[in-house]
Amino acid sequence: MARMLELAAEMRVIRQDIHRHPELAYQEKRTAAIVAARLREWGIETHENIGGTGVVGVLRAGSSTRAIGLRADMDALPIHEATGLPYESVHKGCAHSCGHDGHTTMLLCAARYLAETRRFDGRIHLIFQPAEEGKAGARAMIQDGLFERFPCEEVYALHNWPALPAGTIATRAGPIMAAADRVEIKVRARGGHAAQPHLGADAVLCAAQIVAAAHTLVARRIDPNATAVLSLTSIHGGSSHNVMPAEVVVGGTVRTFDAAVQDRLEQSLREVVEGTARSNGCEATLTYERYYPATVNDPQCAQHALAAGQALIGDSTRLDAPAFTSEDFAFMLQEVPGAYVWLGQSSPLRSAQLHTPGYDFNDEVLPVGAGLLATLAESRCPS
Repeated sequence: MARMLELAAEMRVIRQDIHRHPELAYQEKRTAAIVAARLREWGIETHENIGGTGVVGVLRAGSSTRAIGLRADMDALPIHEATGLPYESVHKGCAHSCGHDGHTTMLLCAARYLAETRRFDGRIHLIFQPAEEGKAGARAMIQDGLFERFPCEEVYALHNWPALPAGTIATRAGPIMAAADRVEIKVRARGGHAAQPHLGADAVLCAAQIVAAAHTLVARRIDPNATAVLSLTSIHGGSSHNVMPAEVVVGGTVRTFDAAVQDRLEQSLREVVEGTARSNGCEATLTYERYYPATVNDPQCAQHALAAGQALIGDSTRLDAPAFTSEDFAFMLQEVPGAYVWLGQSSPLRSAQLHTPGYDFNDEVLPVGAGLLATLAESRCPS
């Protein structure tokens, strides 16, 4: 751990530089170039442009054919940073408000440590992924032959978690993050004069009834023992106080952990949309996009991660419940057994929540995250 602390202190400079120069999904050219240059500097076989801007480093030691993957995401968010830090984003409207700069740095730190020590037998595939934030970079890498070119028996990733005390290592067997579905409802009507509603159909009223009815679906169409969230979060239509608009658009999201529940909610929402539109003399369409599946940990791999945390810092936490946030590491877990781990980062100076303007990654947890990744590599490919 002493060497990891030394390396992490050096890596803090890289983390803050990446933070200062954030890049959105599939635009991570500068970040990917930094990653590739560092890997090559440390004598690690490096492959670029996988799934767009993805980078994979390959570390080999011993004679075993066993191989595991360690993954970090690289992209930033379209959000304006308001931290006032010396290394605050120089790109207006783009910021590392989810901590992917920290994730990338922790995997780089682990890579350097493993390249120096080589206390494993087999191959470690270091996966630096683009476009996690809603653009499915994991799927893009897989479709570009990630696991055919770099086969893995297991794959692991971690994400900083502000709700947990700094340095906490936590995970669970089974679902840990939810499937994320995007919903768009378009309600169309003839429109008309607001003083003569009887001569037209009211798209605003119809949309309002759809919103009200949709928010009863989890309570009345889903088994109370199941878990789901349906939130309609935006509504747009109309431009004048005395005109009934011809179109109103409603948007939102559905989060689930079970495919059967997901199917039931989609079908129920479709019934509500179509039935409410008919009863109001309107037309309505539902676009339902299942963009990320649930992130489901392999039970044995989750236990391996907990054991690695125990070995590293003498403690790890078995989570009681998953989160309703989503993560495209789910695509990798559909292909290869593995586990997704939360790394606590809350401290008096670093308590802002993910995806907020005041968020910054807590550099104090760099050695713990890097140490966990390195410990997983050594324990799952023992020498």
